[in-house]
Amino acid sequence: MFERISEIEARYQELEDKLGQPELARDPGKLRELTQELAGLRELVTAYRTWKQVGTAIAENEELAGDADPEIREMAKAELVAMSARRDELEAELKKLLIPRDPLDQKSVVMEIRPGTGGEEAALFAGDLFRMYTRYAQARGWGVEVLSLSEGDGGGIREVIASISGNAVYGRLKYESGVHRVQRVPTTESQGRIHTSTATVAVLPEADTADVQIDEKDLRIDRFRAGGPGGQSVNTTDSAIRVTHIPSGLVVQCQDEKSQHKNKAKAIKVLRARLLDLEQQRINSERAAARKGQIGTGDRAERIRTYNFPQNRVSDHRVNLTLHQLDRVIEGDLDELIEGVSTVLEADELREQM
Repeated sequence: MFERISEIEARYQELEDKLGQPELARDPGKLRELTQELAGLRELVTAYRTWKQVGTAIAENEELAGDADPEIREMAKAELVAMSARRDELEAELKKLLIPRDPLDQKSVVMEIRPGTGGEEAALFAGDLFRMYTRYAQARGWGVEVLSLSEGDGGGIREVIASISGNAVYGRLKYESGVHRVQRVPTTESQGRIHTSTATVAVLPEADTADVQIDEKDLRIDRFRAGGPGGQSVNTTDSAIRVTHIPSGLVVQCQDEKSQHKNKAKAIKVLRARLLDLEQQRINSERAAARKGQIGTGDRAERIRTYNFPQNRVSDHRVNLTLHQLDRVIEGDLDELIEGVSTVLEADELREQM
């Protein structure tokens, strides 16, 4: 195992040296490729270098454990116990990190949020979820670009599609896909009764031409005049674009920009992500057919989480995790929630691969 990790460390060092070469700036594609590869190796190499440091400390304390001074001997023995435990932890971590990761984890994402059951309250909840994820992304230094937005009449949203760009965004957000349920008293409720509404979240790895190739002959492009809530005119030109991928039947519509070209580019971006997601669903279905006792697949058909406002509670049903800090979560403080879910689901996936 350590021979293999040593080879990975050598590759990491090679990548660092290459990225320091000025001529690489003239090849953005290659620069991005090498940067992503380096980022994918960083956690393993960091853990390995720490393991080597701990090994050196153990060797030094083993020598001190035979010192003539009894106080030094006792200190060295105490250090040996702590260092040995740390080395065991690091070796377990290294074994985990050696398991091949999902190559999509390093990608940016296309996120789609739509209201489910609950009418106007569901549309408001969909808007709350988008604001929550936007704040979380901004706090992590990720970029957020709205690709398509359809607002509801009551202040919520009927649909939002956004690109969230940064390093390893998909690996962080992929378990957010699913049906999200809210329990709260709507502002329009005069009797103070709690209503239950839902919204669906889809997190798709952003695809480029290397991931998904689209033949223009497979596309039907329809142009029409953009409209706002209630049919209100947004502009007076036929700038809105509807792209239909004929082989799959997928349809993407974008109308936010005044330029046909920009709307088409955004629609194609969403289409690529959806096509890649379709392929991943096919692969996952084949794997699931061979597995037993599967939990927490992230399937968007499953209800994954409940946000209960009267109890200030958020519960993830896949991992039986409950936090009484919904007020912080809905404002974008998602780290504890996401890490709690990811830890359990990734451990489950690890057991399936071993």
